[in-house]
Formats: sequence, C-alpha cells, structure tokens
Amino acid sequence: MSDSRSQTSSDSGSISPVDQNIGSRRSSHGSQIISTVPSRHWRDIFWLMVFIAHLIGLGFVLGVLGINRFKVSDRLNIDKYTSPTSTSNSDLTEDYWPLYAVAGGVGTLLGWSWLLLLGSKAKQMMKVFVHILTTYLAVIGVLCFWGERIFFGIAFAVGAALQFLYVISVIDRLPFTMLILQKAVKMVWGLPEVMRIAYGFMLVMLLWMTLWSFGASGVVASGMDDGKRWWLLVVLSISLFWTGAVLCNTVHVIASGMVFLVLFHGGEQPSMMPRNSLLNSLRYALTTSFGSICYGSLFTAAIRTLRWEIRGFRSKIGNNECLLCCVDFLFHLVETLVRFFNKYAYVQIAVSGKSFNQSARDAWELFQSTGVEALVAYDCSGAVLLMGSILGGLISGTCAGVWAWIKASDRVVMIGSTSMLMGMILVGLAMAVVESAVTSIYICYAEDPLLIHRWDSEFFNQMSEMLHQRLQHRSARATEILNRNRFDNHVEGTLAV
Repeated sequence: MSDSRSQTSSDSGSISPVDQNIGSRRSSHGSQIISTVPSRHWRDIFWLMVFIAHLIGLGFVLGVLGINRFKVSDRLNIDKYTSPTSTSNSDLTEDYWPLYAVAGGVGTLLGWSWLLLLGSKAKQMMKVFVHILTTYLAVIGVLCFWGERIFFGIAFAVGAALQFLYVISVIDRLPFTMLILQKAVKMVWGLPEVMRIAYGFMLVMLLWMTLWSFGASGVVASGMDDGKRWWLLVVLSISLFWTGAVLCNTVHVIASGMVFLVLFHGGEQPSMMPRNSLLNSLRYALTTSFGSICYGSLFTAAIRTLRWEIRGFRSKIGNNECLLCCVDFLFHLVETLVRFFNKYAYVQIAVSGKSFNQSARDAWELFQSTGVEALVAYDCSGAVLLMGSILGGLISGTCAGVWAWIKASDRVVMIGSTSMLMGMILVGLAMAVVESAVTSIYICYAEDPLLIHRWDSEFFNQMSEMLHQRLQHRSARATEILNRNRFDNHVEGTLAV
C-alpha cells in the first residue's frame, strides 16, 4: 500500500510539497486503522439496555393508550384516573390515526424523492433547502397567528428569523458547502446498496411509527384536559426523536464504514474491497456498536444545532465587546461538549469499533492536530441537510394539519406538530447517507489526504486550497487579537503611569 501511495504522489504534479509532507505523516496512521482488523467488543452496554427497555416499556404504554379508545370509548376505564371530573368524550383512536398515516406517507415519499433528486439535481435541491425554509416557517407562523395560536405563531416567527440570520451569516460558505455535498452525493450514488439500506431503515421507522401514532391518536382522543394531553405528547415526542436519531445514526455508521472502505481502496475499484463489507457493517452496527449509537444519539443532534447557531451569530457580532464576551463563553462551552459528542465519532465507530466518547475524542483530536478542524468548522453541509429534513417535516405536518383543521379544528396544533416530527425523522433517515459520506470524506482527508486524491484529484486540490485559506484566516485573526490585547495593555499601563 505504501508503494502505491508513493507512486500516486510521484505521478501527480498537482500535490504541493506541504501536502506531500502531511500525507506522509498521516498515511502510516491511516493504513494502520484498516490493515489491522480491530477486535470488536460490546460498547456502551448500559445505554443499549436503556434503549431496549425504553422501547419495550413505551410500546406497551402506546398499545394501552391506543386500545383504550379504539372503537369503544374508554375501553380500559383509564379516564377515571386521568380526568375523573371531566365530561365524557366520544372521540376515538381511529378518528385521528389516519391523519398520522398521511404524515407518515408524505414523509416517506419526500425522503425517497429528495434522495433521488439529490442524485440528479443536487445543486438545485440544496438551494431549495436553504432558501425555501425561511419562507415556509414565516407562512406557518402567520397561519398560527390567524388561527389565534399565539405561542406557536411566535415560535415559528422566531424560527424563521433565526433561519434567516443563520443563512445571512454563512452565505459566503455556501459555495464550498455545495461542493462538498455534491461530491458526497456522487459517492453515495456509486453505492446503491447503501441507498437500499436507507430505504429499508425508513420502512422499519414506519413500522414503529404505526404503533407510535396509534398511541398518540389515543392520547389526542382521550378525555384528558389539554394540559395533560400536551405533556404526554411531549414525552412521546422525545421518545420518538431518540428512536429516530438512533436509526439515523445506525444508517450513518453503516454508510460511513462503506464510504471509508471505498475511499481507502481507491474509490474506483470496489471489487478490491473485502467480501461481505456491507453485511459486516450492518452486523457491527446492530450488535457491538449499537450501544454507542444509542448513547451518542441522545446528545449529538442538539449540541450540533447549538454550535451552528452560535458560530453563525459569533461571526456577525462585530466589535461589541460585552456581547462578544458572553457569546465566547457559550462558544467555548459548546466546543468542549463537541469534543465528546460529534457526528465524526460514527466513522470511528464504524471503522474501529471504539466506544462513542473515545471515538469522538479521537476524531476531534485528529482534526485539531492536522488543522482540518478549520475546514470542518467552515463547512455547513450538516446544517443544509438538516434544513431539508425540517422542510420535509413542515410539509408533512401541514398536510396532516390541514385535514385535522377540516375534521377537528381544536386538535390542529397537536396533530400538526407531532406529524411534523414524524416527517422530519423520515426525511432525516434518507439524508443520513449523504451526511455519512461527508463525514467520511473529512475523516479520510485528515487521516491521509492521498485517499481523497486517488478518488478525485480536482476535488482534493479544491479542499487543500480551501484549507490553506482557512488556516491563513485563523492565523491572521489570532495575530489581530494578540496585537489588540498588547495595545490595550499598553494603554492601560500608560494611563496608570
């Protein structure tokens, strides 16, 4: 392998001496990861048991809540415990269950369609994700105000404002983001078996959502007051979000392992890959590494979203020292959390089978030591894919909400908000394979840049040029801050004298 890499570097005149040195420093470490097959041990077993117990317990509760109102009102006599003084309610589970079926169907259709369209119209679809979401959030907010749902109107209006501010703050990063996403889509489309895995997991998620929506429909139809209904739906939604995140990250681990292998074996020669690579990745993800996936799924999404918002806001503060100080405090706090909870851990889990925290630390230290973290921080591909998932969820929630408004106007917000979560999870499952390719590209570039060069030399040159620019930018910014601090200290000393 080292001979082939040396031949590649000598045949190509487009690799600078700096890149050659970086590649030579990292190639031995990158080769070691693949050449020695890691021993697979069960990791984070506690969180695996918690997740399985949560599924079993919640499945029982969902069945009870749905059956209590299925065809017969208060079949199991639960209303006397939940609302002993309320008047009888004739609503049934089957009155609302079809509305959730609409959300599930629309979310599945959007997930499949967008994954297909990303292969042929990637650039146009990414522009739709970025620019349409703000308008859609604003329109939903106006409709909530018109329907006298003030709280939700304010929530959607704030969401639209934050989305607009974020897009404005990262507008200069979008060309590079589009480049990364286009290459990731190209990689995914070269692995049709990985796309079939994503479709399969969407069907698994649909099966779980069938039971989940059955129980949620029973809650909406129950005789509880609105406050109790909302609290119970919030608990069910948190459970659904965790379950969806676990399935998304399972797809992430499987796809990351496959993409890493393709890049390591030259990108153009999948026949050189080990036999049964996909089956092995699937087996590891669902057995020894599943506990790590369950653990990471609890925190990673929330921390990533918070980091994107703080980074975008921080870049537009200007010279307001007080506000900058507060934001810097939050920024460093989130950066510390990112060290232990980041999406790049899933690539390390797929390749080496480590625990989640160890994988996250190793990935982050790899980025920090090689300088690739400057490139990762500049990229917004994860945020763009999240926008696509949120847009899909909003469309699913709108379709179910419109039917709910026609059928039972007092349940519109309950049905619409939970349906939006269902659609967002289903579309996110489809987007997971693209994000897996993005993370694997960065890990491979940090481990050994020649892996990317052998796959696509032009793309390698573009990444290297952007990394050089970002490192120069950070160096200039650090020098500016250092000079400013020296000037402030000099002024304070002069005033003291």
